[in-house]
Amino acid sequence: MQLFSILACLTAVVLASPADKTSSKLPRVDVPRCPRTEKISYSQTIPDKKPFPRTAVELCWDKSTLHLAFSAFEEKHFHFNASQGTNDDIWEYSVMEAFIHHGTNDPQTYLEFEVNPNNVTYQAFIYNPSKVRAPDAPFDHFFVSDPLTDGITATTKLNRRRQTWVSKVQIPLGLFNVDEPRGTRWRMNFFRTITSPSTFPDQELGGWSSPDEASFHKTPFFGHVRFV
Repeated sequence: MQLFSILACLTAVVLASPADKTSSKLPRVDVPRCPRTEKISYSQTIPDKKPFPRTAVELCWDKSTLHLAFSAFEEKHFHFNASQGTNDDIWEYSVMEAFIHHGTNDPQTYLEFEVNPNNVTYQAFIYNPSKVRAPDAPFDHFFVSDPLTDGITATTKLNRRRQTWVSKVQIPLGLFNVDEPRGTRWRMNFFRTITSPSTFPDQELGGWSSPDEASFHKTPFFGHVRFV
């Protein structure tokens, strides 16, 4: 009996994967139908969880659209590259980001959306079969090349005196084959990158559900979202 107990314990240890341990600690949020909203916020760096400028995201949904309102506080530089346009590498500079997947699993594919202080956007579906962007695994992206025509919109306002910028974003639920939003479950994560002219290309990273290293593409860390 003693040997059996030891073997059972060892088996339980083997079967408890890192993803299982991560899942129990993930943030969860219920998102209401517009005009009501739910707000999430974060103020810690990735991955060491040191103080980070406060960042908030308000979420709500209607029959056809996910509405996001990003708010960046304590912004000193509003740093962007004015020569960049839609789907350029705006992530090299200051941006706010949403990673979105319809479903409850740790996703291999998901939408990456970004917006910068110049109201330039980046939107691509990511293929990440390792779920952690492993260096020896495939990793690819497929741009939404005409976001305005497809219904992805963003409006950004800066307040340099108050050191804030706000981006209001609409993302069509049809991109995720969702016809009836109420009751749907999602995996999402939200991030902010801060750069400055004097320190570029160094970046300061913050996020809602912080990964264990400075990589946003680790889907076991995506939080749980439910439309109610």
